[in-house]
Amino acid sequence: MTVTLTDTRWRQIPVVNITSFNRCHSRLIKMNMYSLPSQGIPGCPPGLEYLTQVDQLLIKQKVELVEALVGFESNNKYEVRNSMGQNVFYAVEENDCLNRQCCGPLRPFTIHIIDNFGQEMITVSRPLKCMSCCFPGCLQELEVQSPPGNTVGYVIQQWHPFSPKFIVANEHMEPVLKIHGPFCGWSFLPDVDFDILTIDEVSKIGKISKQWSGLMREIFSDSDNFGIQFPMDLDVRIKAVMIGACFLIDFMFFESTN
Repeated sequence: MTVTLTDTRWRQIPVVNITSFNRCHSRLIKMNMYSLPSQGIPGCPPGLEYLTQVDQLLIKQKVELVEALVGFESNNKYEVRNSMGQNVFYAVEENDCLNRQCCGPLRPFTIHIIDNFGQEMITVSRPLKCMSCCFPGCLQELEVQSPPGNTVGYVIQQWHPFSPKFIVANEHMEPVLKIHGPFCGWSFLPDVDFDILTIDEVSKIGKISKQWSGLMREIFSDSDNFGIQFPMDLDVRIKAVMIGACFLIDFMFFESTN
């Protein structure tokens, strides 16, 4: 049926400006895009999607003024940044005063890693254990969960009389990678590197570096800066475990005793 302009049925329909309609439709699409949650990635724990896009991170410990002035050990706080210096996560230690003051760097801890929206993405837990290179039974370990309650991996110290060595394991305690540090955990160079190796120790695929933070900060506080480098295609769960490994290395070798 042909409809003419004189048809009374069409006179009741308002005229729509096509340009305005397209502009409004475009805005609605953008609003819907930003309001919908990002689609999950298969095999990636919720909240860790961003780690699939990075091959390095900077972990910067925040300076505590009270700790620097009077030597009162406080809960550690860290900022996790990307290569452009943008904050992607925040990490906060949960501990009590007795553990901090009496156990010092040997203390057990739980570190909560949250995103920029305040959601906890990763939980890092270290039990209380003695630390001595002379006794193979006094070895450190650490568990990483993401999301909280779901274990994604472990960092387990290997006994060696002189050099720090660790195994990075998956949620089933199956070794995936190894971490080897310098003699007694220190170096003559400003940066101290802990190499990330394949399980057969043939190839180096990354490193955890303790970076020099300046003379005054090094002397008057235990505030440390670390860099983590790993392959872009590394399992995102193991990337989360590497963040936990960085915290364990910090407490074992660079957290000064007041």
